[in-house]
Amino acid sequence: MSAATTTKVPHLGGVTAGYRMSGDRYDITKPTTVLVNSMCTTVSLFNDMYSNTELTNAMNLLAIEPLGHGATSCPTEHFTYWDSAIIALQVMDNLGIDKAFAFGESQGGWIVVRMALLAPARILGLMPTGTSMDSESEDSRRKGAWDPKPLLNPFLEKWSSVTPTPDFVIDDVWCGMVTEFGFPRTVTTEKKNFWTSTLKSVYKEDEGRKKAKVALICLLERDSLLLRLRDIKCPVHWLQGTQDIPYGLALASEQIRLFTSSEEAKLEIVEGGSHYLNTSNPIEVGDALQALVKEYTKAT
Repeated sequence: MSAATTTKVPHLGGVTAGYRMSGDRYDITKPTTVLVNSMCTTVSLFNDMYSNTELTNAMNLLAIEPLGHGATSCPTEHFTYWDSAIIALQVMDNLGIDKAFAFGESQGGWIVVRMALLAPARILGLMPTGTSMDSESEDSRRKGAWDPKPLLNPFLEKWSSVTPTPDFVIDDVWCGMVTEFGFPRTVTTEKKNFWTSTLKSVYKEDEGRKKAKVALICLLERDSLLLRLRDIKCPVHWLQGTQDIPYGLALASEQIRLFTSSEEAKLEIVEGGSHYLNTSNPIEVGDALQALVKEYTKAT
């Protein structure tokens, strides 16, 4: 489901941001990792990480739902991924967290990189997973990435109503695509039903339709980060699964080399890993995150 806790931040005239903190409070004695979820999911995407007591004993986990997702709501209809990065930093402000590591799944990957570009002194390390740093470009498609526009533009047209839609509920086809493209092939019917129920609770009525519409616009029209990656100075540990449907492996292998100023930039290929890598390979992801945080917490 969506985040049960929210906080008000000043960006865009006052955003209500949904978040989940491990232990229900910020423990100042531990390092913190901010988690940012993938397209049309919520903080529940990270349930396996919150259930990993070894992980939560080692660090605070702070999952923040981007604009267009979960319990996060905005007084303006339109927003970008840069706005989501800013509100994540402002949630950190509200909770008294000066510095953190940042983990992002799919769209969360390019949001956390934006966080590091906007506030380089505050982001200690990055772990993007199942992602790409490019726009949805022709060059990306030549290197094995998906072509989302033919598939997703019909949904954008359906969701772009000029009149209010009080009876709107996101349809089963879209819910099925979220699980089909993101989760491992072994995903259970119970989990599929959970996410169908979650999406239908978030994306309903006129407000929900607008959230879905602009979240999709952000995906389809996002700006490339390739020319900015040289300015990232913190360590980057990128994880990519061999069964990542939207982005494959070639882009990650090429783009990790663009973090030329990073203290350390490395790519780990996870055998059998799906697009939502922390759901298919929670142990590997948890171990890698602990290693990153342990190494670079000592360094600071």
